[in-house]
Formats: sequence, C-alpha cells, structure tokens
Amino acid sequence: MSELPTELRYASSHEWARLDDDGLITVGITDHAQEALGDLVFVETPSLDADVEAGDACAVVESVKAASDIYAPVSGVVVDANGRLTDEPELVNTDPYGDGWIMRIKAEDPDLIEELMSAEDYEHMLAEEEDD
Repeated sequence: MSELPTELRYASSHEWARLDDDGLITVGITDHAQEALGDLVFVETPSLDADVEAGDACAVVESVKAASDIYAPVSGVVVDANGRLTDEPELVNTDPYGDGWIMRIKAEDPDLIEELMSAEDYEHMLAEEEDD
C-alpha cells in the first residue's frame, strides 16, 4: 500500500495539498501517483505568478512510461515552484511528500483546502478504482 500522510488533503486527480504555517499551500503528487507513473525523467513546474483555478492543469510530469498533467487543487497564484526538480525529477519518486513537492500556491481562500479529500477518503477512492 502507498504511503498516505493523514495530515494532508487529497484531490481525485492524485495531488496532495498541505496548508503551511505561512498560509501558503504546498502541492505535490501522491505516492500512489508516482508509483503508477514509474521513474520520472522530467518535471515542468508552473510559472511563478501564474493564476491557477482549482482543477486546471498547471504542471507536467514525465516518466519513461507516460506524461501526466498536474492539476491545481485550489485556486490562487503560484508563488513558488520546486526548482530542484529540473535537475532531480526523481525526488518526486523518492520523497513525494517532502523534497518532491511541485509548487506552492497563495490560495484565494485557504480554507477551501478542507473541501479536498481526507487521507481516509482518498484511500477509499483508490480501493474503488482497484475494484473497477
């Protein structure tokens, strides 16, 4: 079973989001998503100051198997992108919830993070996907 930190919130498109003490929301892809993609070879992070709407594609990860869009879990402005991923895309594979984060968003309404799934809800969604 994939690692699933309970303090994070999750989108059905397999991104995780964490409301940090500074009021910004850090975003990455879940352990489940990086396992499904395989070894990442390229990460295109979003542009700084880009306006993003919840559910919009705003970044791309590419593996030896496929390319996949990364979607903003909340609406706001991208204020930081993980520059380390340019030279070390494998950080998403080795530490998806830590050094492998993708972007930080100044959300229009940080409280909307609560509308994302809990770890338990995300786990149930994954189980249902496996049953299909």
